[in-house]
Amino acid sequence: MSPNTGEPNVPAMFTPLTTVAPGVLEKLHVALENAAGREGILDVTYRTIDTPVGTLLLAATEKGVIRVAYDSEDHAVVLEGLAATLSPRILHAPGRLDAVAREIDEYFARRRTRFDVPLDLSLTTGFRRSVLEHLPQIAYGHTQSYADVARTVGNPKAARAVGSACATNPLPVVIPCHRVVRGDGTLGGYVGGPAAKSALLDLETAAA
Repeated sequence: MSPNTGEPNVPAMFTPLTTVAPGVLEKLHVALENAAGREGILDVTYRTIDTPVGTLLLAATEKGVIRVAYDSEDHAVVLEGLAATLSPRILHAPGRLDAVAREIDEYFARRRTRFDVPLDLSLTTGFRRSVLEHLPQIAYGHTQSYADVARTVGNPKAARAVGSACATNPLPVVIPCHRVVRGDGTLGGYVGGPAAKSALLDLETAAA
């Protein structure tokens, strides 16, 4: 004990660390991100962005954007799924998703009507992939029914399967499954919830 303060003596080697200077941790993270990329050990990058329909998780591979997820999907669960399905080598690397983040910002600001960033559709196959590949062809500010989409992709009796493809769309907003509605014009289901679907359609209708 210190005779003066009554406090325990702390060896010099255990002297408390000083506060890390602002920006140092960010620089170290960027250095880690760059090193992982150079070494080819970074398979999936991710970040989040705030939007008028909530916080969206964005994830990408070297091929392109592979996942956009709403809060309601539970971002932690989504990342766990990507780790199990694609690779455990996942890193929070915002800079690598700047392009899609910028395009989404432009979309919500009504300055963009289509997305140009490369996409990775490897999370979907077969008929569902055919549906997703068609959806960007639905004009901004317009909608198609599930039955219309089924006919367009060559399977007129598959309206219910079109609904399933939209419900499991790994890239909502970017691949506009919100433009697919029921035959009577009502919204139908949506991974982000009815309020988000309505907000996206209202946004596009007002800007079209």
